[in-house]
Amino acid sequence: MDTAAGGVPDFEEYVRTHQTALLRRACRLVPNPIDAQDLLQSALTSTYRYWDGIVDKRCADAYLSQVMINTRTKWWRSRRLQEVPTEQLPDAGVDDGTEQYANRALLTDLLAVLTPKQRSVVVLRHWEQMSTKETAEALGISVGTVKSTLCRALTRLRQEHEKHAGSGRQGGIPDGSQDADR
Repeated sequence: MDTAAGGVPDFEEYVRTHQTALLRRACRLVPNPIDAQDLLQSALTSTYRYWDGIVDKRCADAYLSQVMINTRTKWWRSRRLQEVPTEQLPDAGVDDGTEQYANRALLTDLLAVLTPKQRSVVVLRHWEQMSTKETAEALGISVGTVKSTLCRALTRLRQEHEKHAGSGRQGGIPDGSQDADR
């Protein structure tokens, strides 16, 4: 093992023995763990170039901390400069997910009225985006059975949807017309 003056380990040994503490320090500087690893790597790269210039290796922790702080500040400034000021703020709509949740809940309720075979066909064809042939292979049935089962299932779903439409719940049921070709 190569050592520097005063018995202080060389750079590689320093990194091996201090890497956990250094990464913890980087995580305190940036919130994202991946960014913290990048920050530490950048700081280590910069420090390696000047390692021989650090006379008192006991101050390496302080030196590396300062390099991490400076690097983080450079990143922050470069990101800040990427923002373009405008006279008018863009209209940013807030999607709280309520409608999506309601649609999903309605769809779950509607799927419950189908037979297990119909539900499987609908889920594979429309949620999993499988072709008619892939659905048939997955369920071990013929392509014609998939098509007829899907047609009956979608008809039943539309009927159930019309019943629910009066209660104020919304959501669309595919008509299945595109299924004949797939």
